[in-house]
Amino acid sequence: MMTTAPMDSAAYVQHHLTHLMFNLQTFKFGNFPGVFWAINVDTLCMSIIIGSLFLGLFAFIGHRAHSGVPSGLQNFVELCIEKIDEIVNESYGRKSSLIAPLALTIFAWVFLMNAVDLLPVDLIPQILKPFGIKEFKAVPTADPMLTFALSISVFILIIFYNIKLKGLHLTKEILTQPFGWKLMPLNVAFRIIDECVKPLSLALRLYGNLFAGEMIFILIALLPWWIQWPLGSLWTIFHILIITIQAFIFMMLTIVYLKMAGDTH
Repeated sequence: MMTTAPMDSAAYVQHHLTHLMFNLQTFKFGNFPGVFWAINVDTLCMSIIIGSLFLGLFAFIGHRAHSGVPSGLQNFVELCIEKIDEIVNESYGRKSSLIAPLALTIFAWVFLMNAVDLLPVDLIPQILKPFGIKEFKAVPTADPMLTFALSISVFILIIFYNIKLKGLHLTKEILTQPFGWKLMPLNVAFRIIDECVKPLSLALRLYGNLFAGEMIFILIALLPWWIQWPLGSLWTIFHILIITIQAFIFMMLTIVYLKMAGDTH
C-alpha cells in the first residue's frame, strides 16, 4: 500500500505536496510558487481523465442497455440513477431536466477524484518518474483550485436560477429581505454575504477533508514498513467513508442551494 520514503521526512512531504505547473508567462513546466499565471497541470489532467472515464463508462453502459437480463454494470448504473432521482425529487421538489443529471455528475465525479487518494502515495509519481516528471500531486480534490472551480460553477448556477425563477421579484427580495425597505443597505450586505458563503463553504469543506486525508497517508508512508500496512489499511477503510460522504455532501448542498434559489421569503 505504501512505499518507504527515499528522502528525509520534510523533503518527502514537500515533494508530495508540490504541483506540476505550467507557467503561462514563460511557457515552461515546473514548480512556480507564488506565480499567479500558472496552471496546476496535474490537477487539470487527473480531473479530465477521471471525468472522461466516468462519462465514457456511463455512455457505454447507456448505449448497451437493454430490457432483458441486465449486466452487473447496467444494474449498478441504473441503481445510481434511480437513487439520485429519488434524492432530487425529495430535496428539490420542482421539475427540472438539469438538476438530476447535474447531481449524478457531481457525486460520481467528485467521488472518483476523491478515490485517487486511496492509491499508494508513491504509485503515480513512480510511474511518471521515467518520463522526467518529478512532481505530480495526484488527488485533484486536494487542490483548492479545483474545489473552488467546482463551487464557482455551482455559484453561477445559483445566480442563473435566481434570475430565471424570480425575475424582477429578485431585485425586490434583495433590497427588502429580511429587514424591510428602511434597512435596504443592510439587506444588500446580508444577501452578498449569504451568497458568497455558499461557494466558499463548498470549496473549503471538500478541500480540507481531502487534503487532511492525503496528508495522513503521506505521514503513514514515512513510518517503518511493518507498521505502514496495519495503519494504512485502517485509515483506508475509514477514508472510504470520508470520500463518499464528502461527495454526497457536495451534491446535496448543490441541490439545496439551487432549491433555495427558487424559494421566496
